[in-house]
Amino acid sequence: MHIDKLVHMANQIGAFFEAMPDHQEAVEGIAQHLKKFWEPRMRRELFAAIDAGTAGSALLPIVREALEARRQSLV
Repeated sequence: MHIDKLVHMANQIGAFFEAMPDHQEAVEGIAQHLKKFWEPRMRRELFAAIDAGTAGSALLPIVREALEARRQSLV
């Protein structure tokens, strides 16, 4: 899948959870959603783009936070 599409989808998820009043609950919700509904290949592609420096700046801060906090369980 094209990285721009993955970033867009991750940001949509992030925007939904960002509205939650509890920040930590929102971060955990993002990570859980990605784990439950995204194929492992999609998560690997997103992390590869982040590691290569081609996606990190396009992600919402809360999405980056969720990915960094739960990287081990998402890979």
